[in-house]
Amino acid sequence: QVQLIESGGGLVQAGGSLRLSCVASGDTFSRYVTAWFRQAPDKEREFVASISGGGASTSYGGFAEGRFTVSRDNAMNTAYLQMNNLKPEDTAVYYCAVRYSLTMPRNSREYAYWGRGTLVTVSS
Repeated sequence: QVQLIESGGGLVQAGGSLRLSCVASGDTFSRYVTAWFRQAPDKEREFVASISGGGASTSYGGFAEGRFTVSRDNAMNTAYLQMNNLKPEDTAVYYCAVRYSLTMPRNSREYAYWGRGTLVTVSS
């Protein structure tokens, strides 16, 4: 069983940056693929980025390429999502999720453990 707590969301102007954190507890964090998803009002949950357990492999949704960077510090049991050049359409609740696997799927249903999310609001 893994518990996840996200933080770092807030209100930012378009063009600004935020860094989200996801702190894990309950098991060896490096065993888990970690992913970030987001969900805007009245929209489906959307894949943002993922990172392998050791941190060597990453994957991004198309809108995140070049603007967002996923990373992790297994010694701190923490994953991060650095978001730059934010746009109003990035406004959403951002979730951290983990999966005990070597694969890095983009389907949210493949992830067993989830945090409660952190709200990111980007004003124009």
